[in-house]
Amino acid sequence: MKLKLLLGTLMFTAFTAHAQVATLNENFNNFTIGATTFPQGGWAAVVAPITGAFPPASPRMIVAALENDNTQRFIQSYAGNNATTPSYLISPLIENTTGNKVLTFTTTLVSPSPGPGTIQIGLANSASDMSTFVAVGNPINVTTIGVNQNISVNIPSTTGSYIVFRFTPSATHVAVQIDDVVYKVNSSLGVNDTAAVKENFKFAVNSDNTALEFITKTEPKNIEVYSAAGQKVAEGKLKGRKFDISTLQTGVYYMLVETAEGSAVKSKFIKK
Repeated sequence: MKLKLLLGTLMFTAFTAHAQVATLNENFNNFTIGATTFPQGGWAAVVAPITGAFPPASPRMIVAALENDNTQRFIQSYAGNNATTPSYLISPLIENTTGNKVLTFTTTLVSPSPGPGTIQIGLANSASDMSTFVAVGNPINVTTIGVNQNISVNIPSTTGSYIVFRFTPSATHVAVQIDDVVYKVNSSLGVNDTAAVKENFKFAVNSDNTALEFITKTEPKNIEVYSAAGQKVAEGKLKGRKFDISTLQTGVYYMLVETAEGSAVKSKFIKK
């Protein structure tokens, strides 16, 4: 278990531009340890500012290692004396996404954190301007020290973007750790699965553009709808073979459907 909290004296906001990548498989073991090491490996950080509280303690994005094994490294977001402002870890630039890939990683709360924190996954079209951050999925609560949580987040279809981890503390000195970041095609949605599902799965926008009407032998478990910017705008189940889209604005949307068999099916529709 990777639990050592590495405290330094300085941290800064850093960013850089890199060539696009199609996948990620990063355990951070080749990163340079320290609190002033970003950008590196194509990754960047935007860190919360220090407050005027005493004693001073700068928020930091830290590359740390196991106390007894320097080769096992990971990332920690440390709140310092800023109890409310988020910090961001930014991936290399990702190629245009098609909605068939999933992000997985492990996370835990680091001792001696005085309280929990949250991680919100999102997409941004700038590695330095976090006002471009668009959340994907729900915030992840990290509440237990020393117990790794295995997280999986479907990344919707979007143009070239950065995958961003937004860390938000609940108190000063909260430290949250992530490791083993993988971004690749969702293995649960193979070619054969897709073909089989399409035979039993059809939908269309109804005539007044208020609902998606489905023709399916078995009702899906869940439906998620994302905007062209990658933001989740609707989620739920069918009601009478229909899915309500009356509150959506005119535009292009992407849909992720979890079938009754447990497969994930992506599709696109236009609301006029």
